[in-house]
Amino acid sequence: MPTDDFDVPRSSKRKLPRFAISPETFGRGAEAFARFMGTPAFLVGMTVFCAVWLLWNTLLPEAVQFDPRSLNFTLLTLILSLQASYAAPLILLAENRSADRDRVEFEHDRQRAERNLADTEYLAREVAALRIAMREVATRDFIRSELKDLLKELEEENRDETAGSKAREKGKG
Repeated sequence: MPTDDFDVPRSSKRKLPRFAISPETFGRGAEAFARFMGTPAFLVGMTVFCAVWLLWNTLLPEAVQFDPRSLNFTLLTLILSLQASYAAPLILLAENRSADRDRVEFEHDRQRAERNLADTEYLAREVAALRIAMREVATRDFIRSELKDLLKELEEENRDETAGSKAREKGKG
């Protein structure tokens, strides 16, 4: 009598190979496919393909036709439907990846703008501090006026000393 151990999962009896495709690789493939579908080459190619298909199955004898007009080109309709059923999700996947990239780029731009704003504010504060410091620094005109005043004081002292030494010489002589 077989007993089931419910604590242990059964091993899978399926022996099919598993294909592991990286989501990044699949996404890049989907973007490449979506990009190709938007090219004039794809549109012209599909138009030529459909035109040849329709002409072949309309104008040639029925023995050579593989999708006769009498059946309303059923095979062509199925092929185009299959192509559309795969194209729509792949295009949506490509758009989602593009939107994700745009979101990341927008976030980087926002961070860069914040850093630039912080740098600008810092530089503005530094310039303001320099302006305030420059008010306290002696300017060329201020130094000249101070030197002129000092020179006048020295000349006056020199005159006073000269006048005092002349007066002393007159008093001794």
